[in-house]
Amino acid sequence: MFSVINVFSQNSVDVVTTKKIDSLYREDQFYFGFTLNTLQNKPTGLTQNKFSPGVSFGFLRDMPINKKRTIAIAPGLGFAINNYNQNLAVTLNNTTPVYEVISTDYRKNKISHFLVEVPLEFRWRSSTYESYKFWRIYGGFKLGYLLYDRSVYDKSNSKIIVSNNKDFNKMHYGAYLSTGYNSLNVYVYYGLNSLFKTAKTSTESIDMNALNIGIMFYIL
Repeated sequence: MFSVINVFSQNSVDVVTTKKIDSLYREDQFYFGFTLNTLQNKPTGLTQNKFSPGVSFGFLRDMPINKKRTIAIAPGLGFAINNYNQNLAVTLNNTTPVYEVISTDYRKNKISHFLVEVPLEFRWRSSTYESYKFWRIYGGFKLGYLLYDRSVYDKSNSKIIVSNNKDFNKMHYGAYLSTGYNSLNVYVYYGLNSLFKTAKTSTESIDMNALNIGIMFYIL
């Protein structure tokens, strides 16, 4: 992306060496993000009183669509691990999951999801081939497939672990926005469907979706 010209004299003869500028550059093809995960449309009494972290990483193929290369589309492939600390306990009655909003009498209660994701971004940036520092606004749609899930209910005298819960939606999808300058970018993702396919407490259905807010880093 940079032009480097060196001029030096050797026996009174000027010698010029030039490194050619790549005007067909691509930007931001690897990404790494860290989020705080929150739940929306929660059942009555459900709270999140601990930090719920998430991490995502992957590759996006930057494909500029204008001559200045400031507008692009970028399909990609990545992975995400999302944790949700809350007070909805998942237990089993034989092999059937049972859901209950619990009191404070527990040490840990967490749902973890491991997903493969397919993002598609529409990108605007103020970049040039001479600078790596620029403003960006990247928005898009993300489709995720749930590879593995794990719920942990750890109370004072026992620990209950439920994995591969059939009540979770396998397909997750939502819209997101990433914007910022240089390396630091604010990232927001809003899930457009429920984490659960069919689930309910003793009194109501569980139709929670995700709102994840954090920071995103891009690497060439």
